[in-house]
Amino acid sequence: MWLATALLHQPVAPTRPALSCPTRFARSLRRSPFLRSPAARKRRLTELRIKKLDEDHEKSPFSSVEEEESSVDLGWLPAFPHVSVASMANFLFGYHIGVMNGPIVSIARELGFEGNSILEGLVVSIFIAGAFIGSISSGPLADKLGCRYTFQIVTVPLVLGALLSAQAHSLDEILCGRFLVGLGIGVNTVLVPIYISEVAPTKYRGSLGTLCQIGTCIGIIVSLLLGIPAEDDPNWWRTMLYVASMPGFLLALGMQFAVESPRWLCKVGRLNDAKSVIKDIWGESEVSKAVEDFQSVIKNDGTDLDSGWSELLDKPHSRGGALFLLQQFAGINGVLYFSSLTFRDVGITSSALASLYVGLTNFAGALCASYLIDKEGRKKLLIGSYVGMAASMFLIVYSVGFPLDEDLSHNLSILGTFMYIFTFAVGAGPVTGLIIPELSSNRTRGKIMGFSFSVHWVCNFLVGLFFLDMVEKFGIGSVYAGFGIVSLLAAAFAYYFTVETKGRSLEEIEVSLSSDISSVGD
Repeated sequence: MWLATALLHQPVAPTRPALSCPTRFARSLRRSPFLRSPAARKRRLTELRIKKLDEDHEKSPFSSVEEEESSVDLGWLPAFPHVSVASMANFLFGYHIGVMNGPIVSIARELGFEGNSILEGLVVSIFIAGAFIGSISSGPLADKLGCRYTFQIVTVPLVLGALLSAQAHSLDEILCGRFLVGLGIGVNTVLVPIYISEVAPTKYRGSLGTLCQIGTCIGIIVSLLLGIPAEDDPNWWRTMLYVASMPGFLLALGMQFAVESPRWLCKVGRLNDAKSVIKDIWGESEVSKAVEDFQSVIKNDGTDLDSGWSELLDKPHSRGGALFLLQQFAGINGVLYFSSLTFRDVGITSSALASLYVGLTNFAGALCASYLIDKEGRKKLLIGSYVGMAASMFLIVYSVGFPLDEDLSHNLSILGTFMYIFTFAVGAGPVTGLIIPELSSNRTRGKIMGFSFSVHWVCNFLVGLFFLDMVEKFGIGSVYAGFGIVSLLAAAFAYYFTVETKGRSLEEIEVSLSSDISSVGD
């Protein structure tokens, strides 16, 4: 009925008078190819060939490739230099993780505590104590000074700590140097995810965020490669620690040319500076909408000075600490520690070479994460990563707990170790540090990240402290089975208690989470 009514109301096009039959017949004769002159027919054939060539060109696969090449998306490029400079802090983090892997024996021998496992462990673990204090104090620093100046300030303990460690002639001096380095690293590990999440364009925030993990992997690999001569030269460790001071200088210099977070600039009232940054790295078309969103969130939430530490226990803020707790108790540090023994069983006796294999696997996983994170989303990668980690743990448990051929058992252990590290690097490693600032409000982001990373360092310390005792008491199979169970719990937590943040601005995520909390409260 509605169709008939619509047809009735259609405007009627004016009609032309019908042509008579002779007229139509004459026109059809003129159009006939048989009655055209040879020149006209030739001209018509040429036109048809040209039309056919044009159609073939449009359908050609090479033309589509050229179109794709001409429409390559480079929207990430303006923000990339600034994010890369910030990721240099993660390079330092990775370098200082690996720098003590080989030379600790030479250091202990030269400084007079060789054979004292407690003091050797203290030289390594005091770094974690400094990182804990740095993490917990980083939020207020970033809120007051902004990320850019805070990066430059914390290069002071990083550089001084590296130089003091390199020149150490006593246990106290190297402990002090390692503590200062940990202090700077603790602040930086909090700042980098915040800075990237606030500077990167929404569409590329995930891919650019994985530069944290990539920077850490490159730092570990460089320190391991640089540490190869330490096996033959007992004084090489000093050179390695001198080298550790150089990236600190580069970070401080690079931050002089990097942009400040536009969200922080807007929050402290520097509106024109915020607009200039948005125009440079996001594009002029984004300026008005972005500033409007920033101001709307700030107006609703207030400033960071109004927030208290008690708010960190509210949902969704408490999820950050829970994600890091699950990440650490899923066993990544225990697996990395025990991997050298696993490799030794198959004939790889060099701990540096074994660690290099681990670092390259970690790097490959981080590259995969950078490609997948903005395509598949954070939640899917997080769940898939923990499921893969659990499967890897259970494969190792099977290899050590069931009667198998010795070579087969060792090979399965190696395979499980590589699978675990790769799947960790694809999701649980990079996504955890990225999704926490995304789920945090503008007002409490600094404090939430500081609290979450302090939980990370405490769990890191506890796993490292008790791992070997647990292996001796319960056996490696039982400990790894526990890691597998925690990985499954982490996958369930990610499924039920995290939300997808892919393709949404930080302001959109905050408004969405605030609405959900309000609706639950009502």
